[in-house]
Amino acid sequence: MIGAHLVEDVRTAEGALMASLPDGALMQRAAGALAARCARLLGGPYGARVVLLVGGGDNGGDALYAGARLARRGARVDAVLVVPDRAHRGGLAALLAAGGRAVLAPDAGVLLRRADLVVDGLLGIGGRGGLRVDAATLTDTARESAGLIVAVDLPSGVEPDTGEVVGPHVRADVTVTFGTRKVAHVVDPAAAASGRVVDVDIGLARLLPAPAVEVLESVDVAARLPLPDRTSDKYSRGVVGVTAGSPPYAGAAVLATGGAVRGGAGMVRYAGTGTAADLVRARWPETVVAEGRVQAWTVGSGLGSGEDTAAAVARALADDVPVLVDADGLAHLPDRVGPRVLLTPHAGELARMLGVERSEVEARRLHHAREAARRWDACVLLKGATTLVVAPDGRVRANPTGTPVLATAGSGDVLAGLGGAMLAGGLDPLEAGSLAAYVHGLAGQVAAERSGAPSAQDLLAALPEALRRLSDVPAGVRSTPP
Repeated sequence: MIGAHLVEDVRTAEGALMASLPDGALMQRAAGALAARCARLLGGPYGARVVLLVGGGDNGGDALYAGARLARRGARVDAVLVVPDRAHRGGLAALLAAGGRAVLAPDAGVLLRRADLVVDGLLGIGGRGGLRVDAATLTDTARESAGLIVAVDLPSGVEPDTGEVVGPHVRADVTVTFGTRKVAHVVDPAAAASGRVVDVDIGLARLLPAPAVEVLESVDVAARLPLPDRTSDKYSRGVVGVTAGSPPYAGAAVLATGGAVRGGAGMVRYAGTGTAADLVRARWPETVVAEGRVQAWTVGSGLGSGEDTAAAVARALADDVPVLVDADGLAHLPDRVGPRVLLTPHAGELARMLGVERSEVEARRLHHAREAARRWDACVLLKGATTLVVAPDGRVRANPTGTPVLATAGSGDVLAGLGGAMLAGGLDPLEAGSLAAYVHGLAGQVAAERSGAPSAQDLLAALPEALRRLSDVPAGVRSTPP
């Protein structure tokens, strides 16, 4: 499992580690790893043009020491000193001794336009509030004209503890982060600005507390999936009830039911009538199209906005089993629903639930997901490029799988059925939401491999392969998403 920590926790751990090491040793570890990654990205540093954007403090020091190492290996390295009087003295001296040059910001334009690689060392984890105008001008030039942009620890200008972006900021191709990830690496919109995140172990792990945000890896998901054993039957594997679909949106019934069937439920009951029920019978003959006892409900996908939807949500919540509420059902929640409920809004739906603009939710995704989890005392799965799952007790997970092609009609209905199957399998809402999001994202990747631009039905067809890949993950082996 990957952890993302708060700045205060990182600083405390760094302080404890530095107290046990020779002066400057920790910075040299970071600079060495940064230089090695930059050299690899360049295909070798000899002859490459490297520009360092250097602010004050240790972040700039990391960039300068890394630049010195690259200069000693034959790179042309120019350090743009945005705040010359606060540049890290030791790092600057090392760069100059290695043959690098220091220039001031007004002279940097030509250098940036010719650079093969730009290192963002403007602001570290202590930065707040976006970049100043002069620094923002430099980063805009780099983005438009330079080669790769590599951020030191964090893209400058993003908010490290929230993932928010409140002003001009760096948009990196690669971020090299030290010791642990920060919340901004895994929560949008800052996560999008981080590019590919490279983790560097500098010895902090044993000194860090529990992370503020968790990111499950394939081995974590494989270990948590509610898989059958030789004693299982359809009831012990979980019976999920699905209330979804209406005449205008009958396909939602088919897709949500399919997510439950393909998601591993032992049995699926569809509670609906009319055209939607006929379509479910035809597509999923293993489904029982009748009400009866279930171990979890998924309700809301494609139900429409009428009184029947309100009644369906009320019935499911009164059944004393875990409930996933999706889409239209989210408009019919009581004031509080309790921690056995998983709510699965996208940003627009969450905005309507909280009475704010969608743009506010997109800008402060973690904040608003937490707000909803507190308000309804429920687990909230906020769908998006980086899906967040937030429990009412404050635990947070960010999902690492997925692909832009999941932004297609019906994808959320499949996720609702899949999440319901996870709840029926005995997982609590945080685990069910986290695993459903992971498997859903992985299935999207599988479907994209097969067809390039998959539909929701292609996503359903890819679910068994996604689950098979997870079943093949060796126990106890740390891995990245397949």
